[in-house]
Amino acid sequence: MQTLTNIGDNLVKGISARYGLSYEAVVHMLVAVNNGGGSMAQFNCPELGGSGQWMRGGMTMVGDMFNNGLKNTIDNLCNELATILANNQVFPVIPAGTLGSNQWWPVNLGNPSSTGSQNNTRYAVFPNRLAIEKNGQVTLYDTLDHQIGGVSQQQGNDISLTFSSQWGNISVNSLPVIADDSFTQTHSSHNTNFAQSTDFAKQQQSPPETGSNDKMMSSESTAINASQYSVNETLDIIEKLAQLRDLGALTDAEFNEKKSDLLQRI
Repeated sequence: MQTLTNIGDNLVKGISARYGLSYEAVVHMLVAVNNGGGSMAQFNCPELGGSGQWMRGGMTMVGDMFNNGLKNTIDNLCNELATILANNQVFPVIPAGTLGSNQWWPVNLGNPSSTGSQNNTRYAVFPNRLAIEKNGQVTLYDTLDHQIGGVSQQQGNDISLTFSSQWGNISVNSLPVIADDSFTQTHSSHNTNFAQSTDFAKQQQSPPETGSNDKMMSSESTAINASQYSVNETLDIIEKLAQLRDLGALTDAEFNEKKSDLLQRI
């Protein structure tokens, strides 16, 4: 069970007695509200009807959708817990940037524009970055040109979060994972195309092997292969290079140099 401070322990005991709930049930709801940043909670508590969702000032959803008394109880309980979290140290202090901390994302990202949790997954939105925490692992994504405005409600068994941007809804699985030594890339499968494109760029940038004869043969081979490119093939390569430039794998100067070289070979 979640460890509480002495203040938190006493507050939970008081709420437990007033609401007629077990100590464990109140702690469960306290953790859920805390994970939702004090503004929302997703929970699965048998004493409160099983699975449900609460949003501060918004809708409260429970399994027994017509049980308004239960909804009122959950709404009052979660509002009280949110107030307690805002004004008391109910959990032991954990250093920022640590998974157990309220600030679980890397400290170098600064303050997020929004945070929350859904489907037992926590998220934090930053300029051009999206941090996702699930099962004790944090994955950092590049949001590209998306201006993320909020998380969309998911239905069914899909545990992938979907966010809204100026281009509509965007799935986390469609965003590239940022390679960082401090993160485990648990969502690398959808980056296969990006990895292949990066290998292509490295091949384009790799210097020829040493030795004048080998260098001459390599240059001649490259020229022959390049001359066999059709216009469409050349444009496809330039498009891939442009994607690498947009993702930061190539500089503008490198992109323009490669593009000019390819266009001259058409």
